Amino acid sequence: MYSEISGCATIFILPPRIVFMGSPDFAATVLEALTANNYEVYGVVTQPDKPAGRGKVIMPPAVKVLSDKLNIPVIQPTRMKDPGVFERLTAWNPDLIVVAAFGQILRKNVLELPRLGCINVHASYLPRWRGAAPIQAALLAGDKTSGVSIMLMDEGIDTGAVLRKKEIEIQAEDTTLSLTTRLARQGADLLIETLPDFLEGKIEPQKQDDVSATYASMIKKAEALLDLTLPACVLERKVRAYIPWPVSRVYHHGQEIQVYKARVVESVYALPGGESIIDRYPALGTGQGWLILEEVQLPGKKKISGKDYLNGQKDWGTHNP
Repeated sequence: MYSEISGCATIFILPPRIVFMGSPDFAATVLEALTANNYEVYGVVTQPDKPAGRGKVIMPPAVKVLSDKLNIPVIQPTRMKDPGVFERLTAWNPDLIVVAAFGQILRKNVLELPRLGCINVHASYLPRWRGAAPIQAALLAGDKTSGVSIMLMDEGIDTGAVLRKKEIEIQAEDTTLSLTTRLARQGADLLIETLPDFLEGKIEPQKQDDVSATYASMIKKAEALLDLTLPACVLERKVRAYIPWPVSRVYHHGQEIQVYKARVVESVYALPGGESIIDRYPALGTGQGWLILEEVQLPGKKKISGKDYLNGQKDWGTHNP
């Protein structure tokens, strides 16, 4: 499988035995690219099936669905250290493990198992936004760009040396859903571009600058509650960052309103919690400017436009601090 060249890195000759680890749609896009480009995936590790949607129906991860379609063996451990997991990985005898949005930390014994190591497709332009929620973090921070990085994994959280990375522009109306879709495609393409050179020893991994690193913590549902004392521009970024989950919400006169789309109107007259009607849409006052509610959902109801919501709120605009 290998050819040793004096003074050079070991070169991999035959197609590598790959094990893939990942769970959501982002990861499924990467797995699909691997198989479409004739890389042999001998096994897949993904998260267990979980309740999803309003009905809490037990659903398999996107990677599990794709793996079954491709007839690739799958395991779904709750934790990587569960009994039998490492033995199964060893039996697959991987030359390379490819990871994308897996959601679990790999221990040293797993990282050292494949001959060529473990490669991660990470949804940020490292070292910015290491961690669990880089796409949401970029939107929340108001970043103008994001990106994908192909990196060698070590025992840290997204601290490994980078093989290649690519930057993309964040659009003004991007949500986590739309940006994830674009980054998944970029990440899959970049991985396919990177693998041949990596296998031939043509890439010099670049150490990350730890000083400039930032971290993206896991998103919690409680963060989606909009604090109207904050500027409207901050709240609008939250609305986009929390699509499709956990979806931003505000409590107004005791009623929960989920906000799926919003925009900002600057004004010195807006006060936190105040009401107005702007361009026939409901508007909430914030710490700075108006937050226009363009698409909303009430508990147990369908999503509707802000204009339609106003039809049932005849007294909107009469309650002000």
